[in-house]
Amino acid sequence: MSEQAFTEQDWRRFLVSLGEDPDRSGLADTPTRVAKAWKHWTSGYGQDPAELLKAFDDGAEEYNELIVVRNIPVYSHCEHHLAPFFGKAIIGYVPNGKIVGLSKLTRLVDCFAKRLQVQERLTIQIANALMTHLEPKAVGVVLRCRHMCMESRGIRSPGEETVTSSMLGELQPNLGMRTEFLALARED
Repeated sequence: MSEQAFTEQDWRRFLVSLGEDPDRSGLADTPTRVAKAWKHWTSGYGQDPAELLKAFDDGAEEYNELIVVRNIPVYSHCEHHLAPFFGKAIIGYVPNGKIVGLSKLTRLVDCFAKRLQVQERLTIQIANALMTHLEPKAVGVVLRCRHMCMESRGIRSPGEETVTSSMLGELQPNLGMRTEFLALARED
């Protein structure tokens, strides 16, 4: 463990700074649980997107239409307040001879979401990783998320969604393909 690692003792100190007693029964195990939770919530730093996106050729050599996976869960924490944001991702791509297992797209979202983030960067990281490691003809990513920093403090606007998108490759100049992807990404 590095000298800079945040320990259970730090979480105890945090509880005291709030005016709490970290030894009371309801909080006695909280420092351990919180340390474990943050290790999980930030586990994306230890993941390599290239390892997650091992592609295969089987069945893709003649497929040249959009592949879209919708409703991929997004759970992340904003880097500004460490507050959660959550929602859904839609990922689409047009293969160029290689496809990836569909579950790998969910793992890719999770890899980048389990880092301190802003939604805009998260969207671009997912799209760029797909372009780099899968080398498709086109990639589209749409994220629809609710941000607890807006809903529970500040403006307090419950239910607002922030929508971000990234279109790479043939999705940028090809209006027909772009329209098709956005129609497939749209909620019913």
